[in-house]
Amino acid sequence: MKTPLLDLEPIHKVIREDLRQAVLRVLDSNQFIGGPEIDNFEREIASYCGVKHAVGVSSGTDALLISLMALDVGPGAEVIVPAYTFFSTAGSVSRVGAKPIFCDIDPITFNIDVNKLENLISPKTRAIIPVHLFGQCARMNEIMAIAEKRGLYVIEDAAQAIGAKYKGNMAGVMGTTGCLSFFPSKNLGGIGDGGLVMTNDDTIYDLLVSLRQHGATRRYFHTIIGGNFRLDAIQAAALRIKLTRLDEWSKMRRQNAVYYKQSLKDLESNGFIKLPVESQDNFHVYNQFVIRAGKRDALQSYLSNNGVGSAIYYPLPLHLQECFKGAGLKRGDLPESEMAADETLAIPIFPGLTEEQMNLVVTLCRRFYEK
Repeated sequence: MKTPLLDLEPIHKVIREDLRQAVLRVLDSNQFIGGPEIDNFEREIASYCGVKHAVGVSSGTDALLISLMALDVGPGAEVIVPAYTFFSTAGSVSRVGAKPIFCDIDPITFNIDVNKLENLISPKTRAIIPVHLFGQCARMNEIMAIAEKRGLYVIEDAAQAIGAKYKGNMAGVMGTTGCLSFFPSKNLGGIGDGGLVMTNDDTIYDLLVSLRQHGATRRYFHTIIGGNFRLDAIQAAALRIKLTRLDEWSKMRRQNAVYYKQSLKDLESNGFIKLPVESQDNFHVYNQFVIRAGKRDALQSYLSNNGVGSAIYYPLPLHLQECFKGAGLKRGDLPESEMAADETLAIPIFPGLTEEQMNLVVTLCRRFYEK
């Protein structure tokens, strides 16, 4: 028996015919760009998240990029981002000509450390991008209070957190904009690339709609410069099917997390690992189940050699990446981000994971640390 890090087959086999019919519906319509599939999906996901507007775009990365463009964040501006996250959070800031300012993380949640935010704000700061990493929201009330006091935008990177909640609010609806990714491995994953921007601001919504189609308000007439950031109709059709199952899949992920926490708590008590914590006021959806592990690399090799998949998110924090050496930061400057990069390991958590498969993960972890 093998246990992969991610297996989409358990969820796809249940909805395969529905997905097939959705794709055929788009093929038969011959409307592959825009149209009712996009409109309906945007309405449905806006209703699910409890937000006024939703704008489908081509990827989670482009959701961040177009948000920055809509907020007129560009050359000369600074944007505060966590140092421990996926590359696109900071990469999108650089792509609009702004400068990412790297903030260390909270060692418990892996999210941006709100206690360090204000010291990083300068006269050039225009925005903060908190990332709801691994499926758990950052401390948005405090972030929004700081942003409002200093006149800053907040772009929520909720790429890994659709369905997560903070103080009853859905991820992605608390900031100026909120960004989702529909990369196939996400909790709500497409059958290709896709993303979405959410906002409650009518003016920002109009800008987003224009920007995703080259800044045009009507065909061939361009008031601003945008890009080709459209979500494909086939992706929208597939995502509409999957959205109806999202809460069910989130429940499965949370049940799997409980199983791991109960089964591995003695390894934590003995100091071998640290289990993820669902912090107060949060509803965690476990896009990943990430542990801190002693002898992390050796544990990963042992699991792999015995048929269990795992992954390191992320082996080098952003402030130490070659392309961001201009930030002037060195190893030791953001210790919590660096420690997370050295210690964390994601183990399988996907919906449809069987108890037998999870038991294999637990058994192998025990054997490794008993050696």
